[in-house]
Amino acid sequence: MENELELDYREQETLFIEVILPLALQINYTYRVPFELNQQIEIGKRVIVQFGKNRMYTSIIKSVHNIAPENYTAKYIIDVIDAVPIVPPIQLSFWKWISKYYLCTEGEVMIAALPSAFKLASETLVIRHPNFQLSDQVLSEKEQALINALGSDKKISIEEVSELLGQKSIYPVITSLLDKQAILLSEELHDKYKPLLKTYIKLEEFFLDIKNQEELFKQLERAPKQLDALLSYLHLSKLNPFVAKQDLLEHSHAGDAAISALIKKEVFKAERRKVSRLRANDIEQFINFELSDAQQKAFDELKKGFQKQEVQLLFGVTASGKTQIYIKLIEEILAQGKQVLFLVPEIALTTQIVERISLFFGDKLGVYHSKFNDNERVEIWNKVSTGEYKIILGARSSIFLPFTDLGLIIVDEEHESSFKQYDPAPRYQARDASIFLASLYKSKVLLGSATPSLESYYNARNGKYGMVELLERYSGTPLPQHQIISLAEASQKKMMTAFFAQDLIDKMREVLHKKQQIILFQNRRGYTTILICGTCGFTSKCVQCDVSLTYHKSTGKLHCHYCGYHQNTLNACPACGSNNLLQKGFGTERIEEELELIFPGITIDRLDLDSTRTKNSMFQIINDFQHKKTDVLIGTQMVAKGLDFDNVALIGVINADTLMNFPDFRAFERSFQLLTQVSGRAGRRDEQGEVIIQAYDAKHRILKQVVENDYEAMYNEELAERKAFNYPPFSRMISIDVKSKDQVLLHNAAKHFANQLKHHLGDIVLGPEQPLISRIRSYYIEQITLKVKREISINTVKEILMNCIKEFQSEKAFRAIKIQIDVDPY
Repeated sequence: MENELELDYREQETLFIEVILPLALQINYTYRVPFELNQQIEIGKRVIVQFGKNRMYTSIIKSVHNIAPENYTAKYIIDVIDAVPIVPPIQLSFWKWISKYYLCTEGEVMIAALPSAFKLASETLVIRHPNFQLSDQVLSEKEQALINALGSDKKISIEEVSELLGQKSIYPVITSLLDKQAILLSEELHDKYKPLLKTYIKLEEFFLDIKNQEELFKQLERAPKQLDALLSYLHLSKLNPFVAKQDLLEHSHAGDAAISALIKKEVFKAERRKVSRLRANDIEQFINFELSDAQQKAFDELKKGFQKQEVQLLFGVTASGKTQIYIKLIEEILAQGKQVLFLVPEIALTTQIVERISLFFGDKLGVYHSKFNDNERVEIWNKVSTGEYKIILGARSSIFLPFTDLGLIIVDEEHESSFKQYDPAPRYQARDASIFLASLYKSKVLLGSATPSLESYYNARNGKYGMVELLERYSGTPLPQHQIISLAEASQKKMMTAFFAQDLIDKMREVLHKKQQIILFQNRRGYTTILICGTCGFTSKCVQCDVSLTYHKSTGKLHCHYCGYHQNTLNACPACGSNNLLQKGFGTERIEEELELIFPGITIDRLDLDSTRTKNSMFQIINDFQHKKTDVLIGTQMVAKGLDFDNVALIGVINADTLMNFPDFRAFERSFQLLTQVSGRAGRRDEQGEVIIQAYDAKHRILKQVVENDYEAMYNEELAERKAFNYPPFSRMISIDVKSKDQVLLHNAAKHFANQLKHHLGDIVLGPEQPLISRIRSYYIEQITLKVKREISINTVKEILMNCIKEFQSEKAFRAIKIQIDVDPY
């Protein structure tokens, strides 16, 4: 009786909910719950709400209470979508932390976190008015066609109306019919997620009897295609009575008509069944391997370290077998019934790592990254939420998945800049955010790298993290030999062919003769980086960005790598009409072309953004190289990130200067990391590999440290520089981009805003100044940087910054100015 009274009270209680809308709103909205929906309300569920005049959105319930908002009358929610919450409370706490730390809204976090199929699409539907009588009005031919299509109860979308009438401008027709009260407009919501259905064939029970089968064979003697389909089914159905129609078609070659005829004769029964879009591993395969003595020592030290500190850094040289240590740790976490998140910086890494991890853990492993479509991402989300997936391997967005009991987060190649989200907001660093996420789940974090970020190594050296070193390769193979070639000297001695010094060509010829493989690294894609007129100096630039266009031979066009703009290549200078157009700089396409001329007949492939745009192209390129179908792989940074090939004898770095001469305080650190990582792809089995680095500044200290594999020397020199000029880890940085399409207005606004900040924060405010690229997508940019010393409260600085932004944007003259904040912009 008491429970019934409580239930009745809940049904009549006036409830309000705070919801997170997928919009950049500084304050969350509150809605009222109709009494009939009270029992369905729960934190983490999706609800449909109206926001604005006509728009409806899917939002997430953040809190439930009985306090009405003070400043506006709360609207009623329209409906509750979910039977159970899709976002757990811990993840909502994580969203809140992300929004506060990275100075964005919870709506922006929601957009980044949820698969887009969970964010329902609003679509206007046209419906015939129930009281409309055709005889009451005179209709035009177009109006009559639409009314006829609607019938008495059909609903047609605006897009379908356009197709039906054969014209884009259909609003005059819609408006006219609305005036005549012939139609209504209904704003309805449609879930984008649809399960994948596959047709399966099953033999009707009557024909399972042998005698009936024999009679059927006689009947089908005159229909050989149908008989072939039946025999193929009987062969395929030995393991499972349900046979996929596609498999039956491929096996029998009978054709769709024969199978349809058997269904019509009630010999076969067709059934549509829901199937997973993901690759299934029906049988778990366990490969037993023994850790080397060095690996076992590192593994034991990590386990002891986790008893004292939640975050451990595994500093292991390239090919030291860090993945095998990860596997042993994962086994222990799974034995405790907990989940593991395995973060990798690039989708390129998942192809090989998935193969390795799945050998040990089978269908307990799920993969999550942006190359999956919406439906696949929803499936993965649901399987993580139910605990079906115990291990998730994915890129940075995987931190937002709805884990039930997270026990370990592994951040492989933790130094990689790809863990940083730059655009759009939230501009989070997945490595750093994962440490906070782990604290919510009370789980452990393992950071792994052969070239740790200075911050992580600094934290380990100062006791904030634990650290374990693994300084020998798993197979005992020595680290590769290095040779530095001076491009200046080689050019002077006329020992260059295209972009290759003679020593590099000779070594490549030797390696190819032995049937071994080569990786060439050039950190620029495309064919030619600058097209310049040799007569007047004209350079083809992007119409929206302050950058020169890159020529891509594969498309025959000039491309902007910032906004995607492209145009046809030039045959003559548009400024002076000269045909003297010079190609300056080179990318991976040009290297591929020159290499084909030097070594005709070899197989070459490229691994860069242009060659990996389709879903499976990256897997195919890596798979071909792994199976020795490709002799030379040319790539950008993608080739440096954890790929493991057993037949690579030579790494060639075409031009190291482009890395070291970049105007950024991290340029030397990143050059060391990238060159060391790409070098590590050579000689990873029984034979020592070789690395040839071409550079104009052949005596640069970073190259010397790479050759000697001296991370400590690089760390000490960089740390001294950072301390002298107050860069991280001795300070925190916040970058503020002020943007406008009006350059004069921008200059005045940026100066005004910087003075406003300096008034409150003093000399920690630097700028405004123009960044290296001062216009992107038609917006001019000026940059203000906050360099906050460790002894100053970063939260106080953030609070002052946000108040200054509110004050600045309240001024009428500056309302059109955009302000973009990036916390930890590196």
